[in-house]
Amino acid sequence: MFRKILSVGGFTLLSRLSGFARDVVLAAVLGAGAMMDAFSVALRLPNHFRAIFGEGAFNQAYIPAYARIRQQAGEASSALFANRVFTLNLIVQIVLLGLALPFMPEIVRLLAPGFANDPQRFDLAVSLTRITFPYLLFITLVTLLSANLNAVDRFAAAAAAPILLNICLIAALFVAFLFPSAAYAAAWGVAAAGVLEWLLVMLAARQAGVATALTRPRVDADVKRFLKAFGPAVIGSAGVQIALFADTIIASLLPRGAYASLYYAERLYQLPIGVIAIGVGTVLLPTMSRLLAAGDEAGADKAQNRAVALTIVMAAPFAAAFLAIPELIVSALFERGRFDAAASQAAGAVLFAYAVGLPAIVLIRSQVSAFQARGDTTTPMIVSLAAIACNVALKLLLWRDWGAPGLALATATGAWINVAALFVLALRRGWTRPDRRLPWLIVITLCAAVLAGLVARLFAPAILAAFAGFSIEPRLLALTGIGLVAGGIYAVIVGSGLKAAGLIRLLR
Repeated sequence: MFRKILSVGGFTLLSRLSGFARDVVLAAVLGAGAMMDAFSVALRLPNHFRAIFGEGAFNQAYIPAYARIRQQAGEASSALFANRVFTLNLIVQIVLLGLALPFMPEIVRLLAPGFANDPQRFDLAVSLTRITFPYLLFITLVTLLSANLNAVDRFAAAAAAPILLNICLIAALFVAFLFPSAAYAAAWGVAAAGVLEWLLVMLAARQAGVATALTRPRVDADVKRFLKAFGPAVIGSAGVQIALFADTIIASLLPRGAYASLYYAERLYQLPIGVIAIGVGTVLLPTMSRLLAAGDEAGADKAQNRAVALTIVMAAPFAAAFLAIPELIVSALFERGRFDAAASQAAGAVLFAYAVGLPAIVLIRSQVSAFQARGDTTTPMIVSLAAIACNVALKLLLWRDWGAPGLALATATGAWINVAALFVLALRRGWTRPDRRLPWLIVITLCAAVLAGLVARLFAPAILAAFAGFSIEPRLLALTGIGLVAGGIYAVIVGSGLKAAGLIRLLR
């Protein structure tokens, strides 16, 4: 399991690192003004629908069903099931695309009402979204093929596919002179990435023998069971997206640059989510599904405990860094070209607010797996909707006085409500059995993270001053130095503390 998580996490790390390179280029070329606001909307809209109908909801319902059919009825039955779901999915996406393109002005006006007062920014957002929206069609096909690959323990191609989005965006921005503006270049980069990601996972699926093909759409017993689980999962995923829609709508009412602050801060805090939470969740769900299908409850509990322990240990230093030196992180990575010090300060404040909820956000995947692996997508849906209701209510309370950081803080609060409710419900049902050693692991990890964060905060000014004389990227060099010192302190304390307490085996 650990090797599989490393495989997914490794490729996801490459994806996030290439994503940082992409965002550095975006910050330098588009800055944090109107063009970046418009492109942020154009990128967010297909991603909202992808998250509702694609990765989140689809995987929650599909992977346990596919694993069960493959385990109990064989490969032929699972292939037929996959082909029928693929055909139905393709029909739905084509209809959605056909409806969305002509009504794009109304959709953008609904999701970003503040843009209506800025005709130039509104028209640009509409044009860019029409270019990026077909990305949704291809990425939903990628999701299905990735689920097939994950179900047979093939994780590499699916984890590597997002790298192509970053490469396409960077390449498009380097030839921006061929387009009406750099924003148009970025939008076409997104569209091209969808095609390339689909080609990559399709080839991998063919090699693994789990590729899909068009077939006569028929809703048999297996498909009905999948759709019965898929419905609540869609509602649950839609609940999460409602909160993001609220961010999109409210941010359009804030001064220019609010979208950019949310975008760049979100890109940073998504690093541990992508590398750790998604990596752990991608491996844990099919693992628990197979173990439970075989009747091995103890093995499923052990897998979940290991996933929780790994998540806590790997995520803690990120949370400490984002809380201790958020503005330095943003300025070192993005402050160049059209991205100035004021933009760094604004995005740093948002990053700090997001960091408050980071531990909860990365743990949600491992808690949800306890329900999804047993075919229960309804309970996570209800919990998600309740958390989102609190989230949106807080956004409405905080946005006027706190601006973009208020939106991020509401997101963090909603994450804590979500993970706490899932844990309590799973515990009451006997679907999660926390290892008695986990509390000690949390205490040791928390102490190490706090000390590392304090060191980073206290020594940051001195290290910045030491590198001030360098002509090339002094802030980035200072951040690297601080990261090495604080990271080393964290690793030593965690390693020695867990070893002394006999907790290393919990991670193996």
